[in-house]
Amino acid sequence: MELFATKGYETTTVDEIAATAGVARRTFFRHFRSKEEAIFPDHDDTLVRAQAVLDAAPPHENPLDTVCRGIKEVMKMYAASPKGSVARYKLTREVPALREREIASVARYERLFTRYLLGHFDEEAHRDGVSGYDEPLLAEVAASAVVTAHNHVLRRWLRSGGVGDVEAQLDHAFAIVRRTFGTGFGASRPASGTPAATAERRDEVLVTVARTDAPLGEIMATIERALGRG
Repeated sequence: MELFATKGYETTTVDEIAATAGVARRTFFRHFRSKEEAIFPDHDDTLVRAQAVLDAAPPHENPLDTVCRGIKEVMKMYAASPKGSVARYKLTREVPALREREIASVARYERLFTRYLLGHFDEEAHRDGVSGYDEPLLAEVAASAVVTAHNHVLRRWLRSGGVGDVEAQLDHAFAIVRRTFGTGFGASRPASGTPAATAERRDEVLVTVARTDAPLGEIMATIERALGRG
């Protein structure tokens, strides 16, 4: 990144990068296929970590919440090295080829999350009664919304020099996404079919029973239905 900043991306050679790093040219190519790839060395590993988040999701977690946790792995990657991330962001804005590679990486996350959401579509949970024909559309739009919200916050953080509570900003953005796209996806149910929350009206008293791992949104929806407001 220092070489790119001083000499320019296009004029910096692999030989110069290797020499500055104190390694042989062939050592560089054992790790990277090109200097372009060296700019984005950790997206493959981050994608694997995001997949692991999806695979290990609690059985009653709202799938959209799971996806939000998955994309946070990308933010963690950038936040682990704020200075380097800011430099990479500036460089990516200047070099079209790097911008295209970044766009391709974003598309990989969107595909991963779209597949996950489509696999957790619950028609009964969607208040608008989306048909099976529309399920792929809803999954793709919701996944794109999560990734877009993440990237909006990430870019704002990078433009500020990598300072500030980026996680709090990210949670705020995700809350907006949940309110807009949070219906239509149901968490996996255990074999017993035990609901996450139940509510029963007894005269003027509302009794609610919920598991400790039940999503807050599902609890509130149960209460609203019991009150006749859902």
